[in-house]
Amino acid sequence: MLSLKVTGMTCGGCINAVTRAIQSQDPQAKVQADLATQTVSLETSLSKAQASELIKDAGFPVLI
Repeated sequence: MLSLKVTGMTCGGCINAVTRAIQSQDPQAKVQADLATQTVSLETSLSKAQASELIKDAGFPVLI
């Protein structure tokens, strides 16, 4: 499981956007986001770098 610190998420729509971004490349991925901690947990076949890039492309900065 990957855990990423993702900033800028403020609502369910943001979580949906992050989920869609990940699932566009890994349809079987499981995505859980916590708005309070700005953390996204992923069960995915993608690498951390790939997942980070997809989330960044969706408009949400990923902190390393």
